[in-house]
Amino acid sequence: MNIFLHFRSCSRDYGGIMSALGSDSWWKKTLYITGGALLAAAAYLLHELLAIRKEQELDSKDAIILHQFSRPKNGVPSLSPFCLKIETYLRMVDLPYQNYFDGKLSPQGKMPWIEYNHQQASGSEFIVDFLEEMLGVNLNINLTPQERAVSRAVTKMVEEHLYWTIAYCQWVDNLEETQKLLAMSGPLSDTLKWLLSHLNSSMVRREMYGHGIGRFSKEEVYALMEKDMRTLATLLGDKKYFMGSKMSTLDATVFGHLAQAMWTLPGTRPEQLIKGELINLAMFCERMRRRFWPEWFVEVEDLYFDGDTESSSGGVSPTALLDFGLFSRTDTLEDSDASSQLAEHIHTHTHSPDSDHSLFDSDVGTGSDNDIQLKEEFIPDLEV
Repeated sequence: MNIFLHFRSCSRDYGGIMSALGSDSWWKKTLYITGGALLAAAAYLLHELLAIRKEQELDSKDAIILHQFSRPKNGVPSLSPFCLKIETYLRMVDLPYQNYFDGKLSPQGKMPWIEYNHQQASGSEFIVDFLEEMLGVNLNINLTPQERAVSRAVTKMVEEHLYWTIAYCQWVDNLEETQKLLAMSGPLSDTLKWLLSHLNSSMVRREMYGHGIGRFSKEEVYALMEKDMRTLATLLGDKKYFMGSKMSTLDATVFGHLAQAMWTLPGTRPEQLIKGELINLAMFCERMRRRFWPEWFVEVEDLYFDGDTESSSGGVSPTALLDFGLFSRTDTLEDSDASSQLAEHIHTHTHSPDSDHSLFDSDVGTGSDNDIQLKEEFIPDLEV
C-alpha cells in the first residue's frame, strides 16, 4: 500500500514537471539556451583540437613563432597592447617572424609569447630580453644610462598603470563596441563573441579590482588615464621618438598602448585627447604606423578629432590587413599622398608649444645624420 501511494505521488510530480515543460515559451527558451551553450562548447573544443593539431606541425628551428590573438575586424593589428608592442618590436629590429593566431596562452598564462629553436619566452619584457640574448638585437644600445632609467620608469607607468585605464575603456565602458571588433565567423560567431567579450570583461574587472585601480569610480579611472597621457605628451614634446632621434623599446611599448586609443575607441575620452589636445601623441602613432605597418591602411580624416563623434569615429577603413606569413622591416612611407595631406591639415592649426614648427614637420624628415642612417638601413624587404 505504501509503495502504491509513493508511486502515485511520483506520478503526480512527474505529471507536474511535464506540464511545466509543456509550456512553449519556457521549453523553447531552455532549448535555445542549452543548445546554444552546447554548440558553443563544441565549437570551442573543435577550435582547440585544430590548434593542437597545428601546433604539432610547428617547427621553430631558426624561426620566431609569434603566438597572439586574432586580428580584429577594423584593420588594427591587435586589440592587445602587448601583442601589438611585440609585433612592432620585431619589425623595428628587423627580425622575420611567423604569426600564429591560435589563441593558446603560454604555460605561464600569457599572451603574446614566442618560440624560437624550440625554446619559449612569454611576457613582453622577457620576450625582449630573450631576443636580445639569443639574437643580439638591442634597440636601447645607443641610450645613456640615464635614458635607460627614464625608459624603464615610463615603461612601467604605461604597462602597469595606463594599460588598466585603456583596458577599462575597451572591455568595461565600451564593451559592446569592442565586441563588434572581434574577428569570428560561422553560425555561432555572435554567440561566441558575446561569450568571449563578457568573459574578458569580467576578468578585467576582477584584475583591476585586485590591482587597486578598479576600486575607483569611472570618472576617477579616466582622470588617472588623462594624467598618464599628458605625462607622455610632455615627455615626447616635439621629438621624433620618446628618447629623441633614437628609436628605443619604449617607442614600441607606448605605440602598442596609444594605438588602442587612436584606432579602437571611437568617440571616447582617450580618442578625444590623443587626436585633439595631445596631438603630438597622434603624430607619433602615425609615424610608427607608416614606418612599420605599411599594410595597415588609415584614412587621413581619422587622425584628428574635430568634436564631431560621428565623423571622427567612422574613419578607420575596414580593409583587412595583408597578413604576411613572414615579415621583415620596411622603409618609411613619408612621401605618401596621405602623409602630405596630413601634414597640410595639421600645419594649418597645430604648432609645437616650444617652436614655431608644425608638430608633424618638426618630427618627420629633420634631415639629421641619424635619419639618413636610418633611411639607409630601412630597405624594403618583404618576404611572403
